[in-house]
Order: sequence, then structure tokens, then C-alpha cells
Amino acid sequence: MVWYVLIRFLDKAAILENEGSLAEKKSAWKLATVTTVEELKLIINMIPIWLFTLPFGICFSQTSTFSIKQCAIMNRKLGNRFEVPAGSIVTFAGIGMIFCVTIYDKLLVPMLRKLMGNERGISILQRIGIGMCFSVITMIVAALVERRRLEAFEMNGPLKGSLSMSALWLAPQILLIGFGDGLALVGLQEYFYDQVPDSMRSLGIALYFSVIGAASFVSSLLITIVDHVTSKIWESWFGKDLNSSRLDQFYWLLATMTTLNLFAFVFYARKYSYKNVQKVSMVNHYKGKSDDGRVETVI
Repeated sequence: MVWYVLIRFLDKAAILENEGSLAEKKSAWKLATVTTVEELKLIINMIPIWLFTLPFGICFSQTSTFSIKQCAIMNRKLGNRFEVPAGSIVTFAGIGMIFCVTIYDKLLVPMLRKLMGNERGISILQRIGIGMCFSVITMIVAALVERRRLEAFEMNGPLKGSLSMSALWLAPQILLIGFGDGLALVGLQEYFYDQVPDSMRSLGIALYFSVIGAASFVSSLLITIVDHVTSKIWESWFGKDLNSSRLDQFYWLLATMTTLNLFAFVFYARKYSYKNVQKVSMVNHYKGKSDDGRVETVI
């Protein structure tokens, strides 16, 4: 509510006051056009959406970091001789994203278009919010799988350890984050491109790409803070190796953070006003000359 009150204060920049000289009224520092004010509102309204999507980016960044480390110490053999590279586990995210986008565009959108009366099926922010739900589920599944891996390590001892557990146990969580990518990331690309002013499309694309980059930095900062706090209180969640760490607790922390962030996102998205695009239909169109010889167009 406070955010929208602050946004409305920008309207005063386009109000012409009686005081002051004519030169001051024409100055861009004293009086702004309505178009300029509305464009600034669009950009400011995007800031909370950008911030709300950072936790999703943090969850996404775990796929290329801890998931690969987990896969490296698990059983990756297919058959007697072939061993799958640890880094190839992230291909499940691409597979999940392809399936999600295909099902969404070919099956869900036509059905939702009839039910909701929306050209897109559902709104852009609803699509992003559903993708965020997948990030919450992903972290819950990741915590349960990591807890199962640690139990297997404790049961089989340091010699066999996590090798008794197949690396395919990591596939569900990576598939889920791929589904989230197909909804949230594609929705973010559509949102930042569609909702920015027409003259700032490059800025919209930059905001989209900056989400994952900024989320990676925030993820590193979060790991540093968690490592420092947990080492002071009891024992660090990030030990010398994953077998001496409590990565499952870190995943539960991310699940809690993304859940709280999701509630805040839904609260803001329900009050969000999209950019209005008016379509003008040309009924009659001709060109003529005015009295002073200039060519004018009449619609």
C-alpha cells in the first residue's frame, strides 16, 4: 500500500502550478510530461517484481553448484563400464523446461484461454508465480533426497558411502526446477519485454538477464552468511565435503525463504496494474492540405 502511495506522488511532476515564471514552467526540471511520468511509473513498478524473483534465481543456481557436487560422489554408472559425467545431470533441467513449455503452450494455453477469457491463458505474473511454486517444491524434494543420501552414507560407512545411492535420485528435483524455468523464466522474459516503455525495450531485456546474475551473487553471499552463523552457533552446514555437511538444512532454509517470498509476491501481484495498450482501428483515412499548405492526415 505504501508503495502505491509513493507512486501516486509522481503525478505531481506533471501538474502545472500557477506560481513561478513562464520559463520555469517550460523547464523540464519544473514540469514533466504525462508520458514521462507514466514511463517512470512502469520502471518503478518493476523493481519489486525484480526483487521477488531473486529467490527463484537462488534456487536455480543450486542446480549448477551443489547438485553437481552431489552427483560427483554418488553412483553414476550405467552398466558395467560407462560412467555418466557429473555435469551432465543438469540436462534434466533442459528436458523439464522443454516439456513444460510444450505442454503449456500447446495444451494449457488454449484451454485456459477459453476458461479465463485471457489471450495468454493466464496473466504474466500468474505464470511467474506458478514457476515460483515449483522452486519451493524443488527445494523440499532436494532436502529429502540429501537427507536420504546422508543416511545411506552413515549406513554404508566411509568406504562405500554415497556410492550405494544412484545419482538418478537427483533427477526429480532438477526436472522440477526445469518446469519452474519454463514458467518463471519465460514469464519474466515476456514481462520485462512487454511491460517496459516501448522506447526502453533494451532495458527490459537487461533486467531479465540480470535476475540470474544477481541471484548468483546473492546465493554466494547467503552461503557465506549461513556458514558464519552456523559455525558460531553449533557446527557449520558446509563442511570440508558434502558428507560432513548439512546441505539438507540449507535446502530447508531455501524452501522457507521462497515460500515467504511467494506470499509477498502474490500480495503485490494482486494489486499490480499492467501497462495499458490501446489499439486504434482506422475507420476512415485520407490526406489533405490545410490552408497554409501543410499536409495533414485525418482519421
